[in-house]
Amino acid sequence: MVSREHKRAGLHEKLQLLRSITNSHSMKKASIIVDASKYIEELKQKVERLNQDITAAKTSNNRNPLPMVTVETLEKGFLINIFSEKSCPGLLVSVLEAFQDLGLNVLEARVSCTDSFRLQAVGGENEEQSENIDAQVVKQAVLQAIKNWSESSDEQE
Repeated sequence: MVSREHKRAGLHEKLQLLRSITNSHSMKKASIIVDASKYIEELKQKVERLNQDITAAKTSNNRNPLPMVTVETLEKGFLINIFSEKSCPGLLVSVLEAFQDLGLNVLEARVSCTDSFRLQAVGGENEEQSENIDAQVVKQAVLQAIKNWSESSDEQE
């Protein structure tokens, strides 16, 4: 007798847990199970949508991955980091032209263009320049240079 009541209590506890996980408001065992199966189907659909989103993101990244850009403000100038997993022929010239357009002097730079593209540059404002620029302006100019480079390299392909 004790084991039957023990099993019944365990089953009741499991049904309550299932009810809370699936947000079921039913008190009947069959309804709780139906709600659980609906909940599982919803989760399967969410997983499928996420997998489709991941596949779409990977596909778009493989076709046209744009480099990542970070710009930090230093005491006198900016630290600009640009990174792309693939080689980007001609990008360095575009970025340096953007620096020139902003009136930034490249004080120090490290560049790697073999299998990937990596640029780390310290740019200082030209002292003859009357207007101050901030990190956001530098980042936008670099991103625009990358976009222009990307569009011109796509046209050449």
